[in-house]
Amino acid sequence: MQLLLASSSRYRRQQLAQLGIPFEWASPDIDETPYVDETIDAYVQRLAEQKAQVMAAQYPQHWIIGSDQACSLNGAVVSKPENHDNARQQLLASAGKTIRFSTGIALWHQGKTSSAVEHFDVQFRALSANEIEDYLRLEQPYDCAGSFKVEGLGIHLFEALHGRDINSLIGLPLIRVCDLMRAAGLNPLQLAASAPREQTH
Repeated sequence: MQLLLASSSRYRRQQLAQLGIPFEWASPDIDETPYVDETIDAYVQRLAEQKAQVMAAQYPQHWIIGSDQACSLNGAVVSKPENHDNARQQLLASAGKTIRFSTGIALWHQGKTSSAVEHFDVQFRALSANEIEDYLRLEQPYDCAGSFKVEGLGIHLFEALHGRDINSLIGLPLIRVCDLMRAAGLNPLQLAASAPREQTH
């Protein structure tokens, strides 16, 4: 069984490695422009499917995982901040509110694609401007949608987290990945158990 992650994200690669299944990765080249009136859920599911499907020509025998994520506040998409000023504005807007992460996940194999959307809600505390500045100075999460890293110091910002799989916040909902694999006839734990292990001396 050959597995490919259709993503260039180092975060998603680190996450998929947690399953203990050997995999390759490659970066898909697709147009990520949203369609007119396309919902966030439809958008991330479509892109996840396209990322998996576009790699099929190069990896026709592989099982291919595609994923895409967007987060929203009051129905508006919150993008990666890219710099300090944008991150500060995002966190000021999110303070005391809840943002929703929608993550599309798709599994392709030999012309068949199964997909789903996973949701996770992040409820922020009422944050002061000083707290926001301290956090951004320490962690600099400028390549992260929502302007935080849940696996790092971002936990200081939250009132509560609501969802099935906290991995969704990083970009790859591993529980859903395993769900899709089992539904397709694969046993991810068995695959991990049979994978070669590095020898240590």
